[in-house]
Amino acid sequence: MRRTPARHVNCHCDSTRCHGIKSFFDPIVIDGKTLRTLRDAARYITKLPKAEHDADEWQAAMQALLLVAEHDGPPMFARIGVMGALNRGHVREFDISRKDHHWGQRKLARER
Repeated sequence: MRRTPARHVNCHCDSTRCHGIKSFFDPIVIDGKTLRTLRDAARYITKLPKAEHDADEWQAAMQALLLVAEHDGPPMFARIGVMGALNRGHVREFDISRKDHHWGQRKLARER
């Protein structure tokens, strides 16, 4: 009888391939759940409600996961896809109070 190897839950491998399963360099934390591997991310996406799962952003994230898994691509591409789907609808706004003003600063010697 052939047994599949047990998945190590608290494994802290340095590489992106942990026990044959590709893992993210930086795990994704969602609502207290941690997505460490491509398999974790795929399971999370498939367990989403049907309406949310069919959104274009999640379909793109799943396609990125499949491309990374099938063609041995960098896991960062899949992470970018999942993070983009998680942050869909969030509009970044420019905060004028954070901008440093350039007037009043000293000029370089070449600009005098």
